[in-house]
Amino acid sequence: MLRYCFALAAVAFIAACEPTTLSGPVTTQPDQGQPAGFSANESARSFIRVLRTVEPVAERECRTRTSQVNCDFNIVVDDRPGQPANAYQTEDKAGRPVIAFTLALIADARNEDELAFVMGHEAAHHIEGHIARQQQNAVAGAVIFAGLATLSGGDPTAVESAQRLGAQVGARRYSKDFELEADALGTIITARAGYNPLRGAEFFTRIPDPGDRFLGTHPPNASRLDTVRRTAAGM
Repeated sequence: MLRYCFALAAVAFIAACEPTTLSGPVTTQPDQGQPAGFSANESARSFIRVLRTVEPVAERECRTRTSQVNCDFNIVVDDRPGQPANAYQTEDKAGRPVIAFTLALIADARNEDELAFVMGHEAAHHIEGHIARQQQNAVAGAVIFAGLATLSGGDPTAVESAQRLGAQVGARRYSKDFELEADALGTIITARAGYNPLRGAEFFTRIPDPGDRFLGTHPPNASRLDTVRRTAAGM
């Protein structure tokens, strides 16, 4: 029993250290039938306009919907070379929410509505508390898997492997639901910032469709578009 309790304590610590970045990827594929995105200068100007418009709306929604949560968003550009078109939400060491856009995503956007929708979506991850909930799910999965491995007589290496697998499974268990929740709230943020969420969500027609895979991180694109449409219709 002592060995089992020690294993649970260790796995909880390791699971809590799992990556805490949401949500990406939103990598797009070349499409010769689509118009090109903004020019470099247009992309920069559009991104700044969208940031200045959406950020205060997202922060207001955050303050309205949460309590004792840091709603001071830090929206940045991930300018590391070679990064694919992607956006993600994370937190800095002080707990401040960070939303990062890669240069490729900014350049790939067809219009400012798409930039606004992605920004609203990533802000929604923070407002909905998805990082903390993901960590809790990872801990629960890790504890269960490690416990089973320990009770079945697994050696420390087997227990460690089980706990890491459990953390991955736990973290992914509700990731699709988190994405749909962020799509819904992101739709509201986008609309309240004065942009068209339906037009903004058209980037779902260009990104690879993940389908409905077991333990996949993202729901099918059709489900995401349907969520946006239903949310927009109900506003």
